[in-house]
Formats: sequence, C-alpha cells, structure tokens
Amino acid sequence: MESDFKLFNKMAVIGVGLIGGSMAIRSKEIGLVDKVIGFGRSVENLETAMKLNIIDEYHRDFTHLKDADIVVIATPVSSIVHIVKQAERYCERGAIITDVGSVKEEIVKKIEQLNPKHIHFVGAHPIAGTEHSGASAAFGALFEGKRCVLTPTKKTDQPALTKVRLLWERLGAEVVLMEPKLHDTIFAAISHLPHIIAYSLVKCTNDMKDIDEDIMSYSAGVFLDFTRIASSDPEMWRDISLLNKGNLIEMIKRFEIALGEMKKAIGSSDGHRLYEEFHASQQARNKLIKSKS
Repeated sequence: MESDFKLFNKMAVIGVGLIGGSMAIRSKEIGLVDKVIGFGRSVENLETAMKLNIIDEYHRDFTHLKDADIVVIATPVSSIVHIVKQAERYCERGAIITDVGSVKEEIVKKIEQLNPKHIHFVGAHPIAGTEHSGASAAFGALFEGKRCVLTPTKKTDQPALTKVRLLWERLGAEVVLMEPKLHDTIFAAISHLPHIIAYSLVKCTNDMKDIDEDIMSYSAGVFLDFTRIASSDPEMWRDISLLNKGNLIEMIKRFEIALGEMKKAIGSSDGHRLYEEFHASQQARNKLIKSKS
C-alpha cells in the first residue's frame, strides 16, 4: 500500500554523510520514497550506510541513476557542479537534481550555464548539522524544526520547485525561498565566519609554543563550547571558504574592525566602552535566543 506522503519512487543520494544520510533515513521512515540508492567515494562509508539501513543499495557508477526521479547531491560544494554535469547524462527526462550546499550563487549560476534540457535543478541548503560526519552520524530527526533555504531563479522549473519544497517540509523543515546572492551574503556572516573564527582560535592557542605549558590541556567549558565547530570536516570548510571567498573576506574585514574596537577599549582601559559593547552584544544574543524559543 502506497504512503500518502510518497513523493518519489527512487531517491539517489550522492554523498551519504550526515545530511544526505539523514535525508535518506527520514524519507524512508515516513514513506516519501520507495527506495534509496547511495553513491560515494568511500566503499567503507557506503557499507556502513547499508548496515544501518540508511540506503537500500549502493553503486560507484552513475549509470545506475537512470531510473532515479530525484538525485540529492550532498558532497563538498566544490564538486557539485561537476557531479551535476556527470549525473545529468544518465538521468531520465523530468528527473530532479538538488543539492544541500551552503554556498549557492556560483553553483546555481554554473549549473544553469550547463543548460541541461531534460532534468530540473533546484538549489537547497538545509540549516542543520553537527560537527560529526559520515553515514554513522546521520539521524532522521536532524531537520525537525530547522530551516531549509531554497534558491530558485527565473529559470527554475516550478513543479520541480514545488516537489523539493514538499520534500523538505515533510522532512520537518521550515522552507524559505531566497535569491542565491543574498543567501551567500547572509551565510558568510552567520555560518562561514564563525567557523573561520573557531578554527583560528584553536590555531592561535595551539601555536603558543613560547609558553612552557600545555595550554590546550587546560581547556574547559568555554573554550570547548566556543570551538566545537572546529571539529567540522576540514575538506568541507576549505571548499566553502574558497567558493564564497568574496563574501567571507568582507565579513572577516568587518570582524577585524569589531575586534580592533575591543582591543582599543581594553588598551585604553575604557571600561565604559567595554561594558557598552558587551551589553549590546548580550542584548542582541538574548533577543535571538528568545525568538528561537
């Protein structure tokens, strides 16, 4: 008996990690798809996905995409355009290809330049994740209560957009539509910059060789909480940083100005200025937390 929720017959997930694997798990749990097939570079990871019942079968050859009606690309952002170029050769007419990358403008632009006639591409970015990666990190509730940004353009097929929107809504996400350029500006500030700061803070502390003490061994709650995202996949964040480098460099400049103002206030013992800056940031964050509760 078919599920009332069913959207697709066969889902192909290219990159069965935290995001792609979680999509597969939940899609199968609630009957959005009949079958999920996995693709990826690591046979070991694909075997893990099979053992965990995340996927029903796996392949290394894109010829097996021929009867998939939706293809989810959950790989590092630098490979998405290349994968679309390879995958669309084997997809049947009307198939939907979507991604989960956190950079959108250049990816959407280049895929539209490929001008694939028989498939439909819809850019997507689920705002969900942890610092863990691989199939073993996936879980079905990952997207519950989270947002997913879709980045259609004038060229986006509307029925395909509707189906991808329904997919994400049924996975538990709140869907937001946004222009690719605006998306990349926003996420350079609220996601990409924080990762750069976390990696830089760990590097700064780890590089303090002039102090004859193992500084890192004293790390406790504050340092560990603040730098949690520095445990994220280095390959993924290298690619995101380079693909969104214009926006990210601008945000780094803005952060340098803000940090410089703090440095100046500390150097001049300007306690009033420090309090005002700390208080304003405290209020802004408390407002954010309240809006999320």
